[in-house]
Amino acid sequence: MILALDGSSLDGPAYTDVVNLARHAPAWLNDTVSAWSTYGLAFFAVLMAVGWWRARRESAGASVTALAVPFAVLAAFGVDAVLKLLVREDRPCQSLRVTTLEACPAPGDWSFPSNHAAIAAAAAVALLFVSRRLGIVAAVAAAAMAAARIWVGVHYPHDVLAGIAEGALVVLLVMPALRRHADALAGRLTATRLRPLLGPGGTGTATRADTAAPDDGREAVPSAGRDITRR
Repeated sequence: MILALDGSSLDGPAYTDVVNLARHAPAWLNDTVSAWSTYGLAFFAVLMAVGWWRARRESAGASVTALAVPFAVLAAFGVDAVLKLLVREDRPCQSLRVTTLEACPAPGDWSFPSNHAAIAAAAAVALLFVSRRLGIVAAVAAAAMAAARIWVGVHYPHDVLAGIAEGALVVLLVMPALRRHADALAGRLTATRLRPLLGPGGTGTATRADTAAPDDGREAVPSAGRDITRR
């Protein structure tokens, strides 16, 4: 038998109030919130793709930073999964026996912290390192995701708040380190098959050999498909 924590003593009444409100809400609203709760994480993936595509126009370093976003989010998800196994909090719909919009997850599918909230918050914070505008859009979407997970009945309020905090904290630890080494990583990737991911400019910086004229007093003259020199 697995011992599980009952989190209803923390904010069970607040959770119940939200679930009861959802039961009396218009069907269109509940359908919209349920759809967002289930499929909304795909929106963050779209934002990551948009951020990467725009970064390709700036520099290879910016591209590397954008490409690091999903890895930072994955790190936040991993930490969330470990916390779930350590805390082992039952879902509120199991502890409080309430009727919810979404089917109650099976026992052993732990509630604390919310992985949806963690992923959404991690994506929002990570995208701020790529584009402030995309980060703000993602932050609003992350707040909506956190609220939706309570509304459909699968999380306590403290679950989503902890998920937001954990996701943001992990990214704030990971992304600055990755961004500091973005140019160095870009230099290495340009020598691999992953170079197209960095954009049409490759490293994003022109070398002296590409821009400087010959400085030895000789003029380059094309002949028979190759360059020869003439004093």
